[in-house]
Amino acid sequence: MSAYSVVDWHDGHEGYRCGYCKSPNTNYSHGMSAYKLTVADYQDLIDRGWRRSGTYVYKPTMKKTCCPQYTIRCDARAFNLSRSHKKVIKRVNKYLNFGTISDKNEHSDEVSHPSASDYPQRDFDTANVDVEGGNEVPKLATVDRKLSPKAVENKSVAAAAAPNSGVDTVRHHHPKPGIGADPTKPKCMKAKLQRLEKKKLKAEAVVVPTTDTVQTDCLNKTKVKEKKSLEDHLGDVIDTPVHKLEVRLVRSSPKSAEFDQHVESSHDVYFKYQTVIHGDPPDKPTLRQYTRFLVESPLQQEAKDDVLPHGFGSFHQHYILDGKIIAVGVLDILPKCVSSVYLYYDPDYSFLSLGTYSALRELALTRELHRICPDISYYYMGFYIDSCPKMRYKGQYDPSYLLCPEVYSWHKIDECRKKLDVHRYSRFAEPNISDKDSDVELNDVLVLHQREVMSYGVYRSKKSRVTDKKSVSLYAHLVGNALAKRMLLYRS
Repeated sequence: MSAYSVVDWHDGHEGYRCGYCKSPNTNYSHGMSAYKLTVADYQDLIDRGWRRSGTYVYKPTMKKTCCPQYTIRCDARAFNLSRSHKKVIKRVNKYLNFGTISDKNEHSDEVSHPSASDYPQRDFDTANVDVEGGNEVPKLATVDRKLSPKAVENKSVAAAAAPNSGVDTVRHHHPKPGIGADPTKPKCMKAKLQRLEKKKLKAEAVVVPTTDTVQTDCLNKTKVKEKKSLEDHLGDVIDTPVHKLEVRLVRSSPKSAEFDQHVESSHDVYFKYQTVIHGDPPDKPTLRQYTRFLVESPLQQEAKDDVLPHGFGSFHQHYILDGKIIAVGVLDILPKCVSSVYLYYDPDYSFLSLGTYSALRELALTRELHRICPDISYYYMGFYIDSCPKMRYKGQYDPSYLLCPEVYSWHKIDECRKKLDVHRYSRFAEPNISDKDSDVELNDVLVLHQREVMSYGVYRSKKSRVTDKKSVSLYAHLVGNALAKRMLLYRS
């Protein structure tokens, strides 16, 4: 039975508080407790819009919930660094290399991951939902502009009109009338016209290139076109930096020895993050709540032909600065992707934009794993919520794709945004395409009853009275035909 996933469906579908629009009871989702999940089954679940919070797996009711949540992923193989991403990496590297701390007013692109209580947790003690915190409000920068000659003249006239103001006045000597511009000198032109004239003269000076000059020009052009990769930017650290940053991937479920060694210091960072960034009361982010939310996982540890050093499953990625944990990324490594679960950090290091920096590090990890295991190609960032401005930041990682909530096909985010600008909920696939995996023969659904694996049809024949047909049908429809015949639905 070790090869099976075992889940327990929850029939309740009541509304709960939304952390995005703050509505008290308009956030809807279906869910199930997962006792065990194979990484292959969870991969297929997230590709149908599901997501886990600890051992609770949920799927937003897209047509009913107030803020529709679309699964988003980035193709790590073709990832394009944006200008703001480069600035974040440069900021971190400057701090590591020289100890330089950038002025907080210089960057306002940092957005933290959602609060722990933004996730549905039927079986958890984090019932309240807080909107994503840790955002820095951009301030208008002051710009020094040179005064134009006309402005200088006006300023001088104003100063001359106020001789008692204590301001030094400038006396202008107007030139005497003459015969005009000197005809022996070139005409006076604006700077832009001068540049255009020089460009024209340069183009007219035709030079026949030699073989050597052509080769040199080609080499120079090749050098110009070469772009630094994500890994090049992240690795731009000197041999003897002022600060040392280590990024370590440790298995969290089942707990590795290294994880147990650092669990207290990791929880200390989590406690500080939740209370400072998200305003949780001190009695909320306890070690027990932390363990249930970010440590316990239904994913089963699996090796990959001794190719992947850590195998598949659930992990914590520690960011260790000068021997001290300052941030932790909670990750699932699956057959086709690296899935980000959560990120928390020490608020004292907010100036490093650790939310963005950790996402770039996780993209780099995905690319590294892809070189070892080519099937791992995507970086999943959870849910994209277009109706919530604070959650649109996930779309900045190019190229990104959203999952169609009806047929579960992937579509470029730019195309999806056009539809989402009109309606909060939208289907992205063409009208003539349907979800073939939603057609399920109810009697073929696999169940686990009294420690015995059987079809739902056999289970019904064993029971004198069956009242769960409607809920089993809904479960099978939402997980899809393939998973309904592969996972075990627990029946008492």
